[in-house]
Amino acid sequence: MEEKLINGYPFVPFAGQNPGPEESLNQSREFLEFMNKRRSVRDFSSRPVKREVIENLVRTASTAPSGAHKQPWTFCVVSDKDLKRKIREAAEKEEKESYTNRMSEEWLEDLKRLQTDWKKPFLEVAPYLIIVFKKAFDLDEKGTRHTNYYVNESVGLACGFLLSAIHKAGLVALTHTPSPMNFLTKILDRPENERPYLLIPVGYPADDALVPKLQRKDLDDISVFYD
Repeated sequence: MEEKLINGYPFVPFAGQNPGPEESLNQSREFLEFMNKRRSVRDFSSRPVKREVIENLVRTASTAPSGAHKQPWTFCVVSDKDLKRKIREAAEKEEKESYTNRMSEEWLEDLKRLQTDWKKPFLEVAPYLIIVFKKAFDLDEKGTRHTNYYVNESVGLACGFLLSAIHKAGLVALTHTPSPMNFLTKILDRPENERPYLLIPVGYPADDALVPKLQRKDLDDISVFYD
């Protein structure tokens, strides 16, 4: 079937899957088993990752749905050692302040089982940092503003796609959110319409990497089915 115009706009046939019930069930089970092995990792190897792998991850993230298909995101990929050092130093400054003065006692108590602190060496060890920026609005060549819709939701979906793609590539990641993150805008010299959303170190796990022993919530605790 060829391209079809609807009210003057081009549409093409859907090219995705249309499996039978059993195949859908099998695929859902396989993907659940695969994704259930995904973990946030803080112990990275400095082992190099091919740039093409990272490019594919970013392309995959950009397949996420977005409001009015405005794709309100920028993925800044950092491998430069000096830039990674600057990002680490700025992030640790904010994190030290958070751990010392900003976080509540309840928050600090909840973090104990993860054994985290303000020191973030993985920001230099991981071969790549992917800093996701959300575009509050678009700017054309003349500097005119154009509205973006459901920006937080759209960028959140893209980050989910990115994390899944990282896991599929056999790499590990950490969703790092030093707050506030305005230092990233300055260090990376981003334009006025972009806001830092998420900082994600990406690479292979260290040979001796450890992760907390955690239990995911049961289905009954996270869902309600109205049959």
